[in-house]
Amino acid sequence: MKTFKDRVAVITGAASGLGRALADRFAREGVKLVLADIDERALAATVEELKSRGIAVVGQRTDVSKGDEVEQLAKRALDAFGAVHIVCNNAGIALMGLAWENPEADWRWALGVNVWGVIHGVRVFAPILLDQGDEGHIVNTASVAGLISPPGMALYSATKHAVVALTEVLHHDLATKSDKVKCSVVCPAYFPSGIADSERSRPAELAAARTKSEDQLGLEANLRKAVQSGKLGPADIAEAVFAAVRDERFYVLTHPKIKPAIELRMRDVLDERNPTNPLRP
Repeated sequence: MKTFKDRVAVITGAASGLGRALADRFAREGVKLVLADIDERALAATVEELKSRGIAVVGQRTDVSKGDEVEQLAKRALDAFGAVHIVCNNAGIALMGLAWENPEADWRWALGVNVWGVIHGVRVFAPILLDQGDEGHIVNTASVAGLISPPGMALYSATKHAVVALTEVLHHDLATKSDKVKCSVVCPAYFPSGIADSERSRPAELAAARTKSEDQLGLEANLRKAVQSGKLGPADIAEAVFAAVRDERFYVLTHPKIKPAIELRMRDVLDERNPTNPLRP
């Protein structure tokens, strides 16, 4: 995508972390913003702050796990600005635990946000972008956990592997219909964000009915520490995403030091050997 001024970007999970950084980065290019988040108060504060800087922006409280709410988000975007050009399916949560530990409520919640959120974003917005006959770009936020499989992250890795696979297929499918609509998958490693505190947004109907094990508590503590010690910040990741949209580049790997672990996993597959722990010293 070469032209950004007066384009329209829809961003989910936009009230904090990478979503907020994406809003700031695209706004610098004159992009109009449609921001979505499940945290209505934080979303309203974000929208007001951006408006105070003269940015064209609207907000829509959205639970991305619900298809009808994503459809309403698209309607809000079209009603406000008449078109959509960039879609960032960014909302996500992270839950830790050994592969058998997470209760069904955890799986339903994570699959709803991390997988169905992206499915709904693609299902609803891809036809809009294609029908416009203009440049368009879909950005799906995955993780390096979608390219490797660290211990203690079965739930998170399963959802992020799904996002990577979905986006790879989306790339091929879009190519059969248009040379103007592209997509990217973002696979960052740890960076400071609110994802380590995902519990703050857990729906009441999916409350976990069991006490967390010592393993889970330890894994969560490690995640919190790793996230906060990340050397790159949300603005750095957002800059990489912007560059990928501008350059029509599919894979966005923001932490090059993780590439040997990805290569090791691929070699395990090709050599048909048992999986190697990617976190080994």
